[in-house]
Amino acid sequence: MNSPRLSITIDTFRYPDGTVALSGIRFDVEPGEFTGILGSNGSGKTTLLKAMDGLIKDYEGKVLLDGKDIRKLSPREIYRKVGLVFQNPDDQLFAHTVFEDVAFGPRNMGFADAEVAERVQSALRNVDMEESAAKSIHNLSFGQKKRICIAGLLAMGHEILLLDEPTAGLDPMGEYRMMGLLTRLNRENGVTIVMATHSVDLVPLFLHRLHILSKGRIVRGGTPEEVLTAPAEMADVKLRLPHIAELMYRLKHEDKIPFDRIPLTIGEARREIMDKIQKSK
Repeated sequence: MNSPRLSITIDTFRYPDGTVALSGIRFDVEPGEFTGILGSNGSGKTTLLKAMDGLIKDYEGKVLLDGKDIRKLSPREIYRKVGLVFQNPDDQLFAHTVFEDVAFGPRNMGFADAEVAERVQSALRNVDMEESAAKSIHNLSFGQKKRICIAGLLAMGHEILLLDEPTAGLDPMGEYRMMGLLTRLNRENGVTIVMATHSVDLVPLFLHRLHILSKGRIVRGGTPEEVLTAPAEMADVKLRLPHIAELMYRLKHEDKIPFDRIPLTIGEARREIMDKIQKSK
């Protein structure tokens, strides 16, 4: 079995004022995994991602990147493998044109101009923005800016993407386009992805593994089916079940329809309902 790309053990991290921001964090991210960190606002998601990216170092514990303590690696060693996409793309984009912004990383890594151009073209192609290389950053939509942030990391050769609320600020169609992009990068390009989110309805559709973060602690982890269990348990961590799961849970426990399991997606729910209809005939 392959070793984890990231192995996180954070016993305690405190903010400068003494507030405990993270504690008791223990989980691994396997190669090629699409992992979610689900938590309400203020749960510590962004802080945890920064520790995983080497931006925060003064915690008790250890974050291993391919088996090496990330605090002992140089920024160049880290950024050859892993990169963080911030929630607001305007915090990350700074060049005038799309090409110049995506090219910044590869140029600073010392690649020749021809290699830089090839990397930029490939990265833009991977995020469906190949025709936008000459565009001004200011003329892009919010969703397009997020794609360019991802392209900038791909152009540097990042094999691990850390994403802070990648669907925040997008309309419903934009959300699904973004998740479709990330799923393609994960499944077709083999990019390992860790996504922090509070969007419970997107989680069961795309993620391999899910960790619930509450008040800086991982309180539950496993597959979405294992983690998203009951309304009361989710309410305890200021979250809810996906709408479909909430409906099916109520049909089972309040209306006594004997579903064998609580499906999380429309497709799964349809199969469960059709199965019960067929058996009742």
